[in-house]
Amino acid sequence: MKLIYSLLCIFAITLIGCEQKKTEEKMTDEEMRAYANELAHRFIITDGHIDVPYRLKEAHINITAENADVLVSTTEGDFDFERAKEGGLDAPFMSIYIPSEYQQQPDMGKALADSLINNVMAIASNLPDKFALANSPQEVEANFKAGKISLPMGMENAAPFGNDLANIKYFYDRGIRYATLTHGKDNQICDSSYDPTGTHGGLSEYGREVVAEMNRVGIMVDISHVDDDTFFQVMELSKAPVIASHSSCRFFTPGFERNMNDEMLKELGAKGGVIQINYGSSFLDSAVVQANKANDEKLDAMLADAGLTKDDADAKPIIEQFGKDNPKHYATLEKVVDHIDHVVALAGIDHVGIGTDYDGVGDSLPTGLKDVSSYPNLIFELLKRGYSEEDIEKICYKNVFRVWNKVAEVAQQLQTNG
Repeated sequence: MKLIYSLLCIFAITLIGCEQKKTEEKMTDEEMRAYANELAHRFIITDGHIDVPYRLKEAHINITAENADVLVSTTEGDFDFERAKEGGLDAPFMSIYIPSEYQQQPDMGKALADSLINNVMAIASNLPDKFALANSPQEVEANFKAGKISLPMGMENAAPFGNDLANIKYFYDRGIRYATLTHGKDNQICDSSYDPTGTHGGLSEYGREVVAEMNRVGIMVDISHVDDDTFFQVMELSKAPVIASHSSCRFFTPGFERNMNDEMLKELGAKGGVIQINYGSSFLDSAVVQANKANDEKLDAMLADAGLTKDDADAKPIIEQFGKDNPKHYATLEKVVDHIDHVVALAGIDHVGIGTDYDGVGDSLPTGLKDVSSYPNLIFELLKRGYSEEDIEKICYKNVFRVWNKVAEVAQQLQTNG
């Protein structure tokens, strides 16, 4: 009887999948866009990396009751409450970004990290009907049911851990749930993909202790920004799966070591991790990078022929006209989904998510994905390529939640076992 029951279940699941596929094949584009929008609001959407806190810092905005509306509706940046609700975004990880130059300060950026965390907390406390903090998938789910946008936090550049492992628990207690081990330069923990120095040959000895302590405390290890040696050493050492909160596939950007190569993607999948695709055009399409570089060189030559530099007042009309005649090139929505396809082919559907880097990559976002209102556009393209509801739900949040929960589980085990 059990065998018959199992076979009937498999048949039913297959039939449902076939019926969904037939339904989608019969949809017009307009109907499929409505379906994509419905899914964007039915499923939780988590985004691994949004740089709102540092954007506020750059604008000298400390959130208070008087100015909190700047996070409700604004023409600045890529994120606000209204656009997030339009796009179905429910759990944007607020990036606590520490620029590399802060590594040289005595506190290695700890005060900056605290100030950015304080500002995220202020958003939630001053707009409690719209935003809420979230330190676990379960808290995100509760906030989702209450109609609130969760604000989990991840620290981009773990330099503020300093040289004291106790700081890892300190930042966990402050709400940090992932930490990118470094950023644009080698730091005390590991080497950066952007830095040719190779200070440690991957992880430093202290960095190995940091990974172990992050596992013990329950902070997800984020391997975005690290060099290849660091990545493979982390994969060998970490007792919990890791994430790449805002990275893409090197296959489409040869020579751009900030992205992950095919071997790394396979290893990430084999160890249960997730890569969350970055939307910056330079992360997505090397042809776009080369086309923009050619435009820059053409403009430089034109100004040089006129005896001008870009800073000269007489250069302004020339630059403006050049921009009209030679528009900037951007990656496309379709190219983002190419990256998702590539990860799925190499690592499987359980190992890819969304990590846009909104507010962090400037004027380089793909066509069709220019701000947080655009997640339904991504889902529309996924549907067109045959991704099922189950697949899309995994990409939107389930894959990341699985890692997040596993990291918490491993931490509990390590703490229990001493």
